[in-house]
Amino acid sequence: MPSYDLVATRPCGRSRIPRPAIPMSLFRSLKRSLRRALLPTRLMQDLETMRMAQGRILGQLNSAKPVQPLRDCEFTVFSQFGEDGIIQKLISELPIAHRTFIEFGVEDFVESNCRFLMMNNNWRGFVLDGSATAIASLKRSNWWWKYDVRAAHRFITRDTLNACLRASGFDQDLGLLSIDVDGVDYWLLEALRDYSPRILVVEYNALFGGERKITVPYHEAFSRRQQHYSDLYFGASLGALTHIANQKGYSLVGTTSTGVNAFFVRNDLMGGLASLSGVDGYTATCVRQSRNREGRLDYLNREEQYAAVRGLPVVNVETGETEAL
Repeated sequence: MPSYDLVATRPCGRSRIPRPAIPMSLFRSLKRSLRRALLPTRLMQDLETMRMAQGRILGQLNSAKPVQPLRDCEFTVFSQFGEDGIIQKLISELPIAHRTFIEFGVEDFVESNCRFLMMNNNWRGFVLDGSATAIASLKRSNWWWKYDVRAAHRFITRDTLNACLRASGFDQDLGLLSIDVDGVDYWLLEALRDYSPRILVVEYNALFGGERKITVPYHEAFSRRQQHYSDLYFGASLGALTHIANQKGYSLVGTTSTGVNAFFVRNDLMGGLASLSGVDGYTATCVRQSRNREGRLDYLNREEQYAAVRGLPVVNVETGETEAL
């Protein structure tokens, strides 16, 4: 989930001169480069091996848990908010014909929904990101040669989505598709035509609620920071995503406990899983990612975050009309 921050300002007499905003993804890349320089490669590999081993143990413990609520199965190895555990639980419960995944918006894949799936379960993957620098960094990873994964620099739009999927070379009966572009996620899901993944993972904007079926308007070059300084105006409500997923033959089966990602399963594979409405499946967010007008994190609570974007235009996906948030 890309974000931005400002480098600390330097006092100059009584005034403070702000320096240019630096993408947080670049800061993370510099931090990782520094870590690689300070930590021996072998030590880094050993630490990763330990994380993998812990993930396998947690996955085995998950096998005794009921599949719902999904949030009870959360654990993190490489994901951001426990998605690794939820995905492991779902693939253990569902028949998977092709062990393949496609993930959009991965940055350099260090923190992602599908990396543990690739490394622990040997799934084949195709990952895409709008940053050429991030994809180049991914391809320099020490594990790049060990797994059947391809990576491409693509800025995905609803007009190019299906062509990007076909570029994977995977069967249309995909194992998992993860969409996290921090913007027009609803419109990408709405444009999905050629593939029928068995599991869908889509980020939702919990500030938009679970009942209203709304999304940000479509802009081909959507940038959440450029659309609104707060970094909070992006994506779609859980109700909107559930609405379009239902139309495409999917059911909502749960969300992360942090109110960030939603999980959908194809209807023909539901078995004993319960189908949830946007209201029933909704989880409010506890994440404080808002920015002030200078670009710094301001740690607003949930009510304050909503107040920052209240009144901005959103599209009602049932009526097609533009409303106020």
